[in-house]
Amino acid sequence: MKVGIIGTGYVGLVTGACLADSGNSVVCADIDVEKIASLKKGTVPFYEPNLEDIVAKNIKDGRLTFSNEPEQAVLESDTVFIAVGTPQSVNGEPDLGGVFDVARMIGPVCGGDYKLIVTKSTVPPGTTEKVMGLVLENGGKNFDMASNPEFLKEGTAVKDFMSPDRIVIGTDSEKAEGILRQLYLPYMRRGERLISISIRSAEIAKYASNAMLATRISFMNEMAVFCEKMGASVSEVRSVMAADERIGDKFLYPGVGYGGSCLPKDIKAVIGAARKQGFDMRICSAVDEVNTLQHEIFLNKLKSQFPDGLGSVKIAFWGVSFKPNTDDIRESPAIYIMNKVLSEGAEVSAHDPVAFDGAAKDFIPSGVKRARGPYDACEGADALFISTEWNEYRQPDFGRIFSIMKSPVIVDGRNIYSPAEMKNMGFRYFCLGEA
Repeated sequence: MKVGIIGTGYVGLVTGACLADSGNSVVCADIDVEKIASLKKGTVPFYEPNLEDIVAKNIKDGRLTFSNEPEQAVLESDTVFIAVGTPQSVNGEPDLGGVFDVARMIGPVCGGDYKLIVTKSTVPPGTTEKVMGLVLENGGKNFDMASNPEFLKEGTAVKDFMSPDRIVIGTDSEKAEGILRQLYLPYMRRGERLISISIRSAEIAKYASNAMLATRISFMNEMAVFCEKMGASVSEVRSVMAADERIGDKFLYPGVGYGGSCLPKDIKAVIGAARKQGFDMRICSAVDEVNTLQHEIFLNKLKSQFPDGLGSVKIAFWGVSFKPNTDDIRESPAIYIMNKVLSEGAEVSAHDPVAFDGAAKDFIPSGVKRARGPYDACEGADALFISTEWNEYRQPDFGRIFSIMKSPVIVDGRNIYSPAEMKNMGFRYFCLGEA
């Protein structure tokens, strides 16, 4: 199939590269001239395991191309995915300007052979219908619309695309459904994974899924605080909960809070969309509030060790990205806490395997000193804050850490170490939910 992807961000590039890898002819278009120039050379502007190899392979094989001319990409394609960003606006709602600009662009060049236009961006319910209206207003004809939300996890996006747990298609057109079913057929070899529903249901399904994940995280974070205050162990409580097949063991790990480009933005989008309909999403609002409070809880754990203030304190951070295996620092709890301690006069040294070289590296606070390695960050530090559970931080040389730190304080925002073992080694160790 001939596929056009408008937008070469995280979703667009992963989608385009993976579709090309299954034999389709794919053109990814973006108005960012520098980004397209880099992509033509096979350089991916963000870190995602295995993606750069797939991009390079399919460029070499001629199935994947890049363009600064979105109109031409539409003309050359039978199926066009809109995958531009929908960043959070000042009022907390998603900014749909990019999506609507693409719709206006498609209209004048969508008048010949049949085309299928698909919203891949995460958008509020009713957006795909508005896109259709804008395409029609701008001269478009002989096309169908569909919603095909992505369910990609940063750090495992390629695997998620190649082996999806579900493929959601929202459309009222049998032809559109058939085209998308054929396009995704290579990813359903082990069984049917396609769920065909209405457009609005597909749009809401993406938000509902992320809202549920955020809810589980905030619930466990709040339960961990409760365990801590009651002298119980949240890890022991979690083991009992996880044994119940109705609950399962996913997203039951407490910590410093969720971040990234999806959960924080999407939970706010749900709240905002409901408010426009005169409905208060009280659970989602509480989830958002608990997540913000979680940052403060860990900040206070850190500050409690320095009653004279942070003015002469050096704090080491392990991890800057919001989760492992990505360089994404958007809404990262580490950035929030770094800014707070810097504003109170602390010196900050940080290590992260990829974030300092990532696309958003310029958003790391200017006062943060980049450490060459995890131990370099700890040299002379008064405290170590674990903000991201990268694998290389799970079994470090604690004896070395103890010897190079000025004071043996560790605040573990991801609960990756044993409190008893840390205490036996002489550390003042603070996590969440452990008596």
